[in-house]
Amino acid sequence: MKLKNRIVEDLVFKSYLDEVMKKKKYLKMNRYIQHGNTSCLLHSIAVAYFSYRLCKTFKIKVHEKELIRGALLHDYFLYDWHAKYNPTKNVGLHGRIHPTIALYNASKDFNINEIEADIIKKHMFPLTFTPPKYRESIIVSLVDKACSIYEVFSKQAYLEMVIKIKANKKERRIISKRINLYN
Repeated sequence: MKLKNRIVEDLVFKSYLDEVMKKKKYLKMNRYIQHGNTSCLLHSIAVAYFSYRLCKTFKIKVHEKELIRGALLHDYFLYDWHAKYNPTKNVGLHGRIHPTIALYNASKDFNINEIEADIIKKHMFPLTFTPPKYRESIIVSLVDKACSIYEVFSKQAYLEMVIKIKANKKERRIISKRINLYN
């Protein structure tokens, strides 16, 4: 029974992931490295997946759709923050500014509700001073930090997760190209 539930839960996650990935602009996140050699796209997918799995494992009641979508869009800032030129250079630290930029971009390209907006805007707490308002926001913020630490020390972060999420070989090939897993 547990295996069957896990398969259903992974299909639910995959459906929200597929919905967001339909936007070609979202896939641009693959162009930018987040931590270590992990792209922003793969980082965001991992944060969403592990936030969702955490809630399922510990039976934490959350708005699943908002949790997953907010996590998928939490780093939707669409620039290389490591580059010499970056849009936040004269405005402030990337860590403090990028949630506002990500929320602006997400609001333009997706229908964002209040919970999703809070997740995106406050995922860098306490670096950003306003604390998260919702349970979903707190979870994403904590999982984001754990994933970031893992990515810094891992050479090929999340390879197994991608294989799990994308069940067949064709889907794996497509997503691997999108997130540069095999280069």
